[in-house]
Amino acid sequence: MKIGFIGLGNVGGKLAGSLYRNKFDLTVYDLDKSVADDFKSKGVKIAKSIGELVKKVDVVITCLPSPKICSEVMLGKNGILENISMDKIWIEMSTTDQKEINRLGKLVKGKNAIPLEAPVSGGCHRAATGNIAIFVGGEREAFNKVLPILTCMGREILHVGELGSASILKVITNYLASVHLAALGEAWTIAKKHNLDLKKTYEGIKISSGNSFVHETESQVILNGSYNINFTMDLVEKDISLFNKLSKDQDIELEIAPSILDIFKDAKEKFGSRAWSSMVVKRLEDKYGIDFREKGFPDELVDNEPEEKGQEI
Repeated sequence: MKIGFIGLGNVGGKLAGSLYRNKFDLTVYDLDKSVADDFKSKGVKIAKSIGELVKKVDVVITCLPSPKICSEVMLGKNGILENISMDKIWIEMSTTDQKEINRLGKLVKGKNAIPLEAPVSGGCHRAATGNIAIFVGGEREAFNKVLPILTCMGREILHVGELGSASILKVITNYLASVHLAALGEAWTIAKKHNLDLKKTYEGIKISSGNSFVHETESQVILNGSYNINFTMDLVEKDISLFNKLSKDQDIELEIAPSILDIFKDAKEKFGSRAWSSMVVKRLEDKYGIDFREKGFPDELVDNEPEEKGQEI
């Protein structure tokens, strides 16, 4: 199958890189010419427009920063919807709104093409080595067709259910990660103010019932001081807002989520929308005149697991 990939950002570029390493017939497109040129230097085909890409491939993958941008790519002049045709498959790998993916999916079906969603989870560093998790929503038959593609981008592939179901699950998991990150800021503050050895505290949390994936990964770059998690404040705000929207759709009154959203909004105001999301803990460092620096932690996360083909779970 010929694959087209639109959106070569922090996550998309790494996912497309996995397709390149696994020798798929790949064409890419991004508004940022510099990231496209990086693929061009490796021999990957570069489309001059979205329309050109869609016409040339069997499977179109999008991985974009927001539902708004995805809608523009889908519905804009010479966009995906204008050029997609019978039996082609569109896979949306962005974190998006359930209602929006269903709206766009209906339009894709109207062109006799097939929509799927496949958001990813597990951190940018794991996307770089194909060790990320992928949640898929949509028709089972279409899922089976693209499974060989997905298993080269992700380690564990879960078919969640109908179109829209994977987006809900992805928003839930991103929300939980944001809660853990905000809680870590408070935990590190208590540890520091009580003069605990922060390296031993890191190891203690890691072997305890209070451990989390967020602690094992993001605490490392927090303790280093780079905060470099390859995920920004504006994206966290988007994700928590999507979670709050899901609650309102079902008249569920949330207690924790509104506070978490306020915390990240405050951090975004202090450090900027493109600051790394893990800098949310710096609010407390600055407030109490402390820092969480500790020697021996990396400035950027690297996945050291060997790359291997994924599988459906």
